[in-house]
Amino acid sequence: MDINFTPDERAFRDEVRAWLRNHLPVEMAARISQGKRLSKEHQVQWMQTLNRQGWLAPGWPVEFGGTGWSDVQKHIFDEECFAAGAPKVSSFGLKMVAPVIIKFGTSEQKSHFLPRILTSEDWWCQGYSEPGAGSDLSSLKTRAVREGDHYVVNGQKTWTTLAHYADWMFCLVRTDPEARQQRGISFLLIDMQTPGITVRPIITLDGEHEVNEVFFDNVRVPVTNLVGEENQGWTCAKYLLTHERTSIGGIAQNKALLSRLKHIASQEERDGRPLIEDPLFRTQIAEVEMQLMAAEMSSLRTLAAVRDGGVPGAESSFLKIKGTEIRQAITYLISKAVGPYAMPFIEDELGYGSEPLLYTDYSSAATYQYLDSRKASIYGGANEIQKNIIAKMILEL
Repeated sequence: MDINFTPDERAFRDEVRAWLRNHLPVEMAARISQGKRLSKEHQVQWMQTLNRQGWLAPGWPVEFGGTGWSDVQKHIFDEECFAAGAPKVSSFGLKMVAPVIIKFGTSEQKSHFLPRILTSEDWWCQGYSEPGAGSDLSSLKTRAVREGDHYVVNGQKTWTTLAHYADWMFCLVRTDPEARQQRGISFLLIDMQTPGITVRPIITLDGEHEVNEVFFDNVRVPVTNLVGEENQGWTCAKYLLTHERTSIGGIAQNKALLSRLKHIASQEERDGRPLIEDPLFRTQIAEVEMQLMAAEMSSLRTLAAVRDGGVPGAESSFLKIKGTEIRQAITYLISKAVGPYAMPFIEDELGYGSEPLLYTDYSSAATYQYLDSRKASIYGGANEIQKNIIAKMILEL
C-alpha cells in the first residue's frame, strides 16, 4: 500500500494552493488567525466563492454539483484550506443532510433542496439531541403524529448548533411509540419559520451563542418532507453520522493548529529565551506532534485503501477519538504558551458591541480554541461510544 501522494495528487495540491492565494480574502484569514468571530455573512461569502469555483461540495456526486475528486484529493483540499486560514464551511447542509437526501430522498427533494444548499440560500441545523437523549439518541421523545397530509410535531431538541441562523432543520422524531426504539423513528425536514417553533439560546463556556434549545408546539410538517420511509429514519440517522464523524477527527485542522503552536512558542519568551527552547515544553510539543503524525498516517492508510477499492470500517471511530484528543492537547499547549494573555473573553472581545480588543494577535484565538475544543470529544458520538464501536467491530467484544 503506497501512502505517498502521486504526481497527479501533488499537482492538484499546487493547484489548490495557488487558487487559495488568489481567492481567499486576506481580511477573512486574518480574522480567523486572531480568533475573531465570523458572521454568517462572512461564511456565506466564502461558500459562494467556493461554489463559483465548483469546489463547495467535494463529497457530492458530480451530477448534483460535486467535484468528482478522490478521497485523497478531498484530504489534500481540506489540508490546504486549513493551512491557508480559510473558514471552515458549515457542514450541516453540505456534509450531513445533503448526503442523506442524495441517498434516501425523493427526486423532488433532491431537485429542490440540493441547489439551495449549494447557493447558501438555505442554511440547516441538526435536530438530533434532546434532554435525556444524547449519546443514547434512540431514546428521543419528540413525537410526530400524522394528520392527513401533515405530521404534527411536539417536543424539544437541545444543543442545536446555529438554529438561530437556520432556515431548515433535519430532525429525528418518533412516529411509532410502540415500536422498538430504533424502529419507530422518522427523518423529517422542517422549515424553521413554521408556526410553533421557538428557539432559545444557550451561551457556552466561551461566551458564544452557538447552540440553542428548540421547542416544537403543534408544528405542522408536510408529509412530503419525510426522507425515506416512515419509522425507518434510524437508517438515515446512522448514514448521516458516518459522514459527520469522518470530518470530526480533523487531521488538517490539527496540523494548522500545531503550526500555530510552534509559531507562538517561538515568539513568546520565558526567562529571556523563546519558549520553544524550553526542554519540557519542546517535549510536550514533540509528544503531540508524534501522535498527530501517527493519526495522519492512519488516515492516509485508510484513504489509500479506499483508493485501492477498500471500504473503511472502525477506523473512522479511531480517528475521531485520537483527532479530538490531539486537538484538545494542542489548544491546551497554545493557551499555556500565551500564558496570562489567554484570559477568558469579555463581552467586547466577542464582538457584541465593537471589534475585539486583542492583547496579542493570538490571545483571543487561544482562549476560544481551547474552550471550543472541550466539546469535540462529545459531539458526533462521544469518544466513549466510539470505543464501544471499536470493541464490537475489531475486538468482537
